[in-house]
Amino acid sequence: MTSTPTAGARPDEVRRHNRTVLLRRLHVGGPCTRASLATELGLNRSTIKALVDGLAESGVVEERVPRLRSGAGRPSLLVLPQPHAAVVLAVDIRVEQVAIALVGLGGELLGRNSWNLRGRAAHPDEVITHVIESTRLLVAELGVDMVGAGVSVPGVVRRSDGLVHEAPNLHWKDVPMGERLGALLGTPIMVGNDAELAALAEHLRGVARGATDAVYVSADVGVGGGVISGGSALRGNAGYIGEIGHMVVRPKGRACYCGNHGCWETEVGEPALCRVLDLPEGAPRGVVVAELRAMSTRPTPMPAPLAELIEWLTLGLVNVVNVLGPELVVLGDLFTALPAWLVAEVGQEVRRRSLVSRAVGGTRIVASTLGADAKLIGAAELAFEPVLDAV
Repeated sequence: MTSTPTAGARPDEVRRHNRTVLLRRLHVGGPCTRASLATELGLNRSTIKALVDGLAESGVVEERVPRLRSGAGRPSLLVLPQPHAAVVLAVDIRVEQVAIALVGLGGELLGRNSWNLRGRAAHPDEVITHVIESTRLLVAELGVDMVGAGVSVPGVVRRSDGLVHEAPNLHWKDVPMGERLGALLGTPIMVGNDAELAALAEHLRGVARGATDAVYVSADVGVGGGVISGGSALRGNAGYIGEIGHMVVRPKGRACYCGNHGCWETEVGEPALCRVLDLPEGAPRGVVVAELRAMSTRPTPMPAPLAELIEWLTLGLVNVVNVLGPELVVLGDLFTALPAWLVAEVGQEVRRRSLVSRAVGGTRIVASTLGADAKLIGAAELAFEPVLDAV
């Protein structure tokens, strides 16, 4: 955020660059005084004044005198992003539910809606139709204009055009989500993998805020991952990355729909958690969460199924840490319901067994602070990426 434009850039390019950097700081970091903006962004006060004055004139920000003042003299004005100056749609498509939200500049959630997916309702055509109808109702109710949209999908997504190559747990294949939603909504659409977007959300607004290198690991029906490397989301070839749930940890283990045996998600995903808790596979999510939270005290002796799950969870995380070397691993979705003693035990074992973790001084294993909203927030942030350049 403090990088300078390349030599030879035209003055208008420099102004646009600085404007975007300042707006991104306000969007992610919240209200800030002119003086602090100048210090953080490495710009002189006259430049900050010109940028803020322009944004205020356009209605993108407003300025106020801070409530708390320190020192003598005229206080530096507080600059606040205006939520309604830029509003995006966030869509979180899950295996059993869809949630949408309209999110304003600065990350303010202006309104939301959600519905369950059952039977025919999970078909791509039905999901897209319901998203369009619910969005139009929400836009009309709030009286806002949308400037972009971000969509989170539990599958392999091509970032360039929003094609959902495959979402196995939804039984989707080759769904042109970005193209179809964009044509119907008349606004730019960005589509991303759910765990990747949750990683982005945790990095910008959650427990991984300030971490340069972090990995988000989520347990739903399957297991997914998102990677923050060098302060930015790591994206593979054509945007395909993060299928850590299909890392094989038990070569002769249970069959996985991907064609392999013993994938990580077959050993620690929702069905595995149900087996450990002696619940029928497909038990209601609320029941699974309640049973996990009920294990607040470490059982003695440790039941064999639970000890086995802890081992597979630890082994997978050791592999993730050895390959990616993060300072932080964030556990999301069902993993947030794991009892504190179990997370602490797994973290201790990962630090002991991972060569990389020992080298970097110990990778921390923590639970998500954004909970069920992580992917929705990530979808909004994905939508804001191009918007902040154009506001």
